[in-house]
Amino acid sequence: MAPITARVGATKGKKPSISSHMQLMEKGEGKNQTAIMEFILLGFGDLPELQTLLFLIFLVIYIATMAGNILIVALVVADQHLHTPMYFFLGNLSCLETCYSSTVLPRLLASLLTGDRTISVPGCITQFHFFGSLVTTECSLLAAMSYDRYLAICKPLHYGTLMNVQLCLQLAAGSWISGFLICTIVTCVTSQLIFCGPNEIDHFFCDFTSLIQLSCSDTSQITPLIYIFSFLDAVSPFLLTLASYICIIATILGIPSTTGRQKAFSTCSSHLIVVALFYGTIMIVYMLPKSGTWRVLNKVFSICYTVLTPLANPLIYSLRNREVQEALRNTVRRAV
Repeated sequence: MAPITARVGATKGKKPSISSHMQLMEKGEGKNQTAIMEFILLGFGDLPELQTLLFLIFLVIYIATMAGNILIVALVVADQHLHTPMYFFLGNLSCLETCYSSTVLPRLLASLLTGDRTISVPGCITQFHFFGSLVTTECSLLAAMSYDRYLAICKPLHYGTLMNVQLCLQLAAGSWISGFLICTIVTCVTSQLIFCGPNEIDHFFCDFTSLIQLSCSDTSQITPLIYIFSFLDAVSPFLLTLASYICIIATILGIPSTTGRQKAFSTCSSHLIVVALFYGTIMIVYMLPKSGTWRVLNKVFSICYTVLTPLANPLIYSLRNREVQEALRNTVRRAV
């Protein structure tokens, strides 16, 4: 009896820590907690009076995004004047944006229309997998496009030799493969997590941060791994893009004539706007605090890079690009 009494007395005044609680669960001693089977995406549920209006707005955005990006892909394939490296990458980017929008918006539209905000745990992890893979691929594609502009402006005499068909295919294929490969590894790690506590995600889609926060598993070993992969799939392409544009701007400033500078800058201005919009909103989202009133701003800026950026890309490239406008006019003439 004495050892038992001593043990009870020793544990009465001591509250179990979070780490010890996780260890107990991993050992199977927390059997009274059951794993949850679904999450609730809170999204815009705190604005019940605006559900119909938000549904109509996002529906119009989704239709316009799909139509604009599919049109860009069709023009790049159909018009021989657009069979160049720059438009090859643009076609890949537009194809990616159609898939990118389709990972988030259909689920958001369904929840706004029906009021059902639940999503199964496997469904949430699947959405995160495709969303993360496409975001990673976009980072790599934007880096490839910036390298193409670097060669065109900084090494114009060697551009045709350096940026050949083989290199274009390698850069595009490398972007897609690396994006999905890296995120597949992260998804495999995420699928091993146990979820047994709160199941509410204060967002309109499943992202990695929310899944980590809701997990009952020990994530201390996962976090460093995620930082490594984040550097590989997002920071590295960003640094390559930044380096390319530093060289481009330096070369443009070295052109003596104003007309020459304007002509050189016009060839990369559309891509520069897309890069600034994409990376700018992502940086703001992941640098903002995730608590209090900052959550609202987090959702707003998340809309910018998940919903508005795919819509803006075809508009930016079509409104600011004479070759795309000319290809569109020729296609309309042939159709009429």
